[in-house]
Amino acid sequence: MIASMTAILHREPKTNHPRGQEWPLRKVLRILLVLIWPFVITVEAPLSAHADLEWKTKKEVVIESTPLDVATSLDGQMIFILVPKQVIVYSAAAEEIARIDVEGDFDRLTYSIKDNVLILTSSSGKQIKILELEMVYEIPISGLPFKGTENAPVTVAVFSDYQCPYCTRLASQLDKLLEKYPQDVKLVFKNFPLGMHKSAKQAAAAALAANEQGKFWEFHNKLFENYKDLSDEKIQEIAKELALDMEEFNRDIANESIQELIARDVKDAQRVGARGTPTVFVNGKNVKRPSLTTLEEMVKAELEEQKQTNLEISEPSDDAS
Repeated sequence: MIASMTAILHREPKTNHPRGQEWPLRKVLRILLVLIWPFVITVEAPLSAHADLEWKTKKEVVIESTPLDVATSLDGQMIFILVPKQVIVYSAAAEEIARIDVEGDFDRLTYSIKDNVLILTSSSGKQIKILELEMVYEIPISGLPFKGTENAPVTVAVFSDYQCPYCTRLASQLDKLLEKYPQDVKLVFKNFPLGMHKSAKQAAAAALAANEQGKFWEFHNKLFENYKDLSDEKIQEIAKELALDMEEFNRDIANESIQELIARDVKDAQRVGARGTPTVFVNGKNVKRPSLTTLEEMVKAELEEQKQTNLEISEPSDDAS
């Protein structure tokens, strides 16, 4: 193709044009050649190389209805399958997450990562439906200290790092949230020490070791107060200041159960997509921009939703009358 285009470029024009004016076809082809030449070089080169393709079946899923369309999230963690009157959501491991009922004859499905929405359209009718999605994660908190009421209807789980300045600022706002909702909120810090912070993991272990002597929150607060200067020496200094049994404290820091608890928290953070600290969840729902205002809004919404659910449960059905 390139050779034939080059020949045309050098061919004499069959009609006469004023001097200085190029033949229009030749001019167009010259522009095209300049535009496509880099792509020709890029695309043609790999074709000469031989490559094999291997594959294996990861998992098979039997669906009772005929799939009409399929979409996936950008990270591949969710698979959406549109069947008549329903969207079935699977995880990357092909485990069913949810079924979303949809009214209408929709046969096309698109997922928008930017707005986290599913867009359903119909080729036969003038229909479009937009579904806003919100992931609700199960976040294990067993074995971790908490503030607030143990059986509170709202759990605030915070993936945190003791050398993170933003975590330090948020901690005071979380205390204000608890003051406002003492019976409704349970606050739990989960450890997500970032690799860039050399003393964060040791600080997390130290706080849990202090918990063994009943002084987790005192130690927790001291760590945040000294986040700029944290080191092994500073951690030991805080322990002495709080009059901890130093032999027991240092033994507990290295305790396998404490190290496993931190490792579990890190895995949980990765599973829910946490990329930094603080990452906050209210009843398993991610708080996009955690602040006292946004946290209060989400707590209120959760309490209202649970209130509505309880009302629906308590209302007698028509059959019962």
